[in-house]
Amino acid sequence: MTRDATRTGWIWPMLLLLALLGVWEIAVRLSDTPEWMLPPPSAILDAFRTDWRLLLEHTRVTLVEVLLGFGLALVAGVLVGIAIDSSAILRRAIYPLIIASQTIPMVALAPLMLIWFGYGLTPKILITALIGFFPIAVNTVDGLRAADREILALLRAMGSSAWQRFRIVRAPSALPLIFSGARIAITFCVIGAVFGELVGASAGLGYLMERSAAQFQTARVFACIAILALMGIGLFSLIALVERVALPWRCYLTEASE
Repeated sequence: MTRDATRTGWIWPMLLLLALLGVWEIAVRLSDTPEWMLPPPSAILDAFRTDWRLLLEHTRVTLVEVLLGFGLALVAGVLVGIAIDSSAILRRAIYPLIIASQTIPMVALAPLMLIWFGYGLTPKILITALIGFFPIAVNTVDGLRAADREILALLRAMGSSAWQRFRIVRAPSALPLIFSGARIAITFCVIGAVFGELVGASAGLGYLMERSAAQFQTARVFACIAILALMGIGLFSLIALVERVALPWRCYLTEASE
């Protein structure tokens, strides 16, 4: 896919979104639906205009939680993935626990985080990191195990060390899958940060949504949802951009195949 095609590829989603917003606006106006129940897009835009300082303040809090939680998930996921791949004993011991951890509902774990760490920034970061950890760890393991066995055998026959084989073959082969896991994880981290704020917080978009819903400020709730969607898309695109810079050869092969 060429760069021009990539740029024009955004046109159709934008046109569809504008059409849906237009239908939404007309349907709400014609049906006389109260704004507290379902505000039209124009009311949501008005909420952006009147409450932009409030929205900006809480967006900053949520963005910090997402970035810190994602950073922690990235470091922990890659390190645990490397540890699992490097030892069969660790793989049998840790891998099932990682999978089992995903069956624990956050609705049960989040209150415990608040009890253990209080209502500050720490429990939100930990909840966010726990949600983003799984795809990064699993993709790291899969990427390391996907390394070319023949090249590894050749380097081993040439007397290379385990570190040299990791640096030359295993790490480069794992990077594409690590980036894929990171793209998934960053969107999960946005959800995790909001969930942590809904359970207990004094700032952030999740807290603002909860407070606004209690006050029947539904347009402001939708404004928060729109910001979260844009945040997820923006962070996803940022990681894709970093991947393009870090792995230009992979992006070139992907575009050539398309």
